[in-house]
Amino acid sequence: MSISNDVLRAWVRPRAVMRRLLDAGEKENRALAILMAGCLLIFVGQWPRLVRLSEGFDLPAGAEASELSQLIAYSLVSWLIVWPLIFYIFAGITLILARAVKGRGTGYGTRLALFWAVLASSPAALLYGLLAGFNGETIGTQVVGAVWLAGFAWIWVQSLRESESGN
Repeated sequence: MSISNDVLRAWVRPRAVMRRLLDAGEKENRALAILMAGCLLIFVGQWPRLVRLSEGFDLPAGAEASELSQLIAYSLVSWLIVWPLIFYIFAGITLILARAVKGRGTGYGTRLALFWAVLASSPAALLYGLLAGFNGETIGTQVVGAVWLAGFAWIWVQSLRESESGN
């Protein structure tokens, strides 16, 4: 099944998608590719918002607008270097907590659950970035941001439950 179909299915049946990913075998390069693809999509989703900021919209009083290239460079470093490291650390902490409550999963399964949630929730991140770029921080943008975070949490928790079930 294609990754785009899996992303759509993950919003409805995240455990089934996670089971299929786990059954494909432990391949750390696949987990890293999933994480980097999710981070790349979130990075691209931020571009409209960054354009808005570079043009001086939504800035605090007295703040100067930064150059677009500078904002994109900072976002690139953030989403393709810093966030993946944070996600690896967070997956390690999650594994420790899962073991404390008698989880039977592996470190790979814990990482894959988190990384998959990043990728699977990225379509909502793309929509959020688009709305933030065109509308700014309106109530609609905030609702989409909340849907993005709720979708991420839902997919992650359900995927983590599947990976920790030890099946």
